[in-house]
Amino acid sequence: MLIRQHLETAPPGALAEWLDARGLAYDVSLSWLDGVPEADGYRFVASLGHDLSARDTHVPAVAAERALLARAIERDIPVLGLCYGGQVLAAALGARVERAPVPELGWREIETDDDQLIPPGPWLEWHYDRFQTPPGARELARTPDASQAFVLGPHLGVQFHPEATVEIVEGWARADGVAADLAAPPERRRAATAAAFRLFDAFLARTSQFEKRLAS
Repeated sequence: MLIRQHLETAPPGALAEWLDARGLAYDVSLSWLDGVPEADGYRFVASLGHDLSARDTHVPAVAAERALLARAIERDIPVLGLCYGGQVLAAALGARVERAPVPELGWREIETDDDQLIPPGPWLEWHYDRFQTPPGARELARTPDASQAFVLGPHLGVQFHPEATVEIVEGWARADGVAADLAAPPERRRAATAAAFRLFDAFLARTSQFEKRLAS
């Protein structure tokens, strides 16, 4: 697996924990150091959060990430987009990314149509933009303020942060100068990690089914 990390303060977190727990090999590509690697040879690509917007295509790094995910899509390499990564994936699939009328900062419950793939949460969120559902994709989850997940073939984009821990998001809050209620008892933290593992397991199962269809 190729993980695209875009900020030092936005590491793979629970995603890396899940990969380690499942014995799956992965490379973390630091986009500010590594440029844009090729996705060929990887089972799937995950693109993480950023303090930039997917709308900032005038910024070379944003344009490059969109091109990378577009090439992965063209080559039938599954993409998992998380928050900014989900917005870039949506844009690469032809959807609009726009300023959200209400930023979603902190813990949020979501309405889900498929709780096996997208558990209802609560999830940690930290975003000021939102994506529209790409043409041909199926919206899977939402809040009153933003679409939260879509699926198209093997590709999955989510607006929340299944990979993030409370400590990671506290760092974003400090950087943004925003006061947000991120407090969570141990049982909520454990539940969030378990939900993230369910989401990642379900995504992996979808990619396995997609691989079988390609091979048949």
